[in-house]
Amino acid sequence: MAKVFRARQGIGRTVRGVALVAQDGFSARYDLDRIAGIFSRPTHKLAGQSYVGKILILDTAKGGVASAWMLHEMASRGVTPLALVFNSVNPIIVQGAALADLPMLTGFDEDITAAVPNGNEVEVNPSTGELTLLE
Repeated sequence: MAKVFRARQGIGRTVRGVALVAQDGFSARYDLDRIAGIFSRPTHKLAGQSYVGKILILDTAKGGVASAWMLHEMASRGVTPLALVFNSVNPIIVQGAALADLPMLTGFDEDITAAVPNGNEVEVNPSTGELTLLE
């Protein structure tokens, strides 16, 4: 039986993909090589890994307005994650995800980075606020 986690907020369409999970933050400006599509900050727990086409599951979103427009710029080139899932976010990242047409979930009752195994296939359904571990 599939395990389902419920988020308090979500935007975007339903997607399925492989989870890229870390108990770390997310800044489109400081953590990513947006051309190569990898985490580039050497101290990030996902350093060197590709985020393209993955469902990112991270602790919190960091950054200001630059992160929002960077998500849109990444989407224009097709170098984006499939979806963003956070324990917590700021309004600017939500705006950026909406502008970039990136599905997002946030606000779980448990630490979602500890609950979802890295590499597991998941479904993100923002309309129901559900993240489902697929078997």
